[in-house]
Amino acid sequence: MPLLLIVIALLLHHSIAQASACPAWGTVQAEAEIAQLRATLAHWDDQYHRQGIALVADELYDQSRQHLLDLQACFGLSHDEASLASARGTIPHPIPHTGVDKLADEQAVARWLQDKRDVWMQPKVDGVAVSLIYRQGQLAGLLSRGDGTLGHDWSRHIPMLSGIVRQLSQPLDAVFQGELYWRLDNHVQAEAGSANARGTVAGLLARKRMTEEQGAGIGLFVWDWPHGPDNQAERLARLAALGFTDSQHLSVAIEGLAEAARWRQHWYRSPLPFASDGVILRQDSRPAAPRWRAQAPYWIAAWKYPFTQALAQVRDVQFRIGRTGRITPLLLLQPVALDDRQIRQLSLGSLARWKHLDIRPGDQIAISLAGLTIPRLESVVHRAALRTIVQTPDPANYHAFSCWQANEECQQQFLARLTWLGGKQGLDLPGLGAETWKRLVESGHIVQLTDWLSLEQDQLLKVPGIAQARARQLQTAFAQARRQPFQRWLRGLGVPAPSSLPLGPDWHTLASRNIEQWLAEPGVGPGRAEQLQAFFAHEQVLDLARNLRGHAIEGF
Repeated sequence: MPLLLIVIALLLHHSIAQASACPAWGTVQAEAEIAQLRATLAHWDDQYHRQGIALVADELYDQSRQHLLDLQACFGLSHDEASLASARGTIPHPIPHTGVDKLADEQAVARWLQDKRDVWMQPKVDGVAVSLIYRQGQLAGLLSRGDGTLGHDWSRHIPMLSGIVRQLSQPLDAVFQGELYWRLDNHVQAEAGSANARGTVAGLLARKRMTEEQGAGIGLFVWDWPHGPDNQAERLARLAALGFTDSQHLSVAIEGLAEAARWRQHWYRSPLPFASDGVILRQDSRPAAPRWRAQAPYWIAAWKYPFTQALAQVRDVQFRIGRTGRITPLLLLQPVALDDRQIRQLSLGSLARWKHLDIRPGDQIAISLAGLTIPRLESVVHRAALRTIVQTPDPANYHAFSCWQANEECQQQFLARLTWLGGKQGLDLPGLGAETWKRLVESGHIVQLTDWLSLEQDQLLKVPGIAQARARQLQTAFAQARRQPFQRWLRGLGVPAPSSLPLGPDWHTLASRNIEQWLAEPGVGPGRAEQLQAFFAHEQVLDLARNLRGHAIEGF
């Protein structure tokens, strides 16, 4: 393919990919949503930089700011740089802090590594970036990163920072850049997350005074010496000689993506003395310090660890009605990656919880994985500026004795009853899952719960998606159902009895029992006894029993 066509194809693919990630908002909604998100981030920034209070987990903040950048790009709005406005101090850094680009995935890392030689890696310490100014080997100045050019003077805390190097082994005048972190014992990032370590340090440094005990809890990782030796190996050796041993101990030279991935996993799952939110890739050589600017340079990049909490956008709220009438809200999400899994939906457990949280389409929520497998809601992070009305089912219409027949309002609960009846808890019919029951109901062949017992093969063949072989398979399963014992039928119909309670010998005997007789059964209390008596006396259940008697089912 000619080069021009390849370029055009790549640009078209990028444009389509970007467009697919953009919400279908009009101008008014886009401006409202972006303005609200900006205001939220500005409030977080102000609290963090001025008060040292982290109102949200670090990784949720990072994702929220990236979301803002994405939305601004989608709708052609100017980028907001307010994140550093409240951080900006009044003291110039001797050398600007460059910042770092974040690489999204392995493909991005491979592109960054391409054509680069002599690359080093370090853990990306999750702390507070600072400039350290030494005079004749003595720590004389401590500046917050600020906006990279102007920082705040934190030198008042130096006497309390016994956990960092305050006196070099040589009487040098030097400037170092590094990270103040909260000391953690054998911290494994993959297991413990960031533990709000960055917020703890930021909160202490924002105070006018800290105690000696608090200061001793703060450590230092020096990640650059702007005026140091030209190559990384020599810089690390000199830093170690000056007392910054962690810089050398936790730095490795790598060759290629495979080694980068291996070391990233190693540091993610190994004990470290600090929280770490990723790794830093650093080219051995770099421009002279006077050329550094407060922007991400080409010679450094970050590769973050998987999020323990992911920011997910709700695209719809649906309600699942179960066999017993329980209503479970289901959040449908824009697909989001979490621990290398794609999460597309999330159960909220109960209607009451959804009403309390009032989650609507367009809201941004934080999710994690419970037991490393089940998506779990952690919090509502951002609410949509324009609130969508969500139609909810009426709980009064759904209960243990509703929806024994198929109709529009009862579709979900009726299908749940059929699925339970044919499932392992009931008749254990092979090849009869929820989708097959749905086809039979939607075709009009099943209206009552036991109508399928009368279905002939020619009727099954009229159902979309059912051919000769499938119809024979279903006929075999239906015949098997007729031979199932009485207890399996009762369990399938949903009798509210403990699984350990033997039920029998027949329907008439059970239906004639009173409350006192049920209470005499092991494991049956007053509440369960009332449920059992109500079950065997309910008109719809009695109709089912008569129908099954007509089909000569055992026990009925």
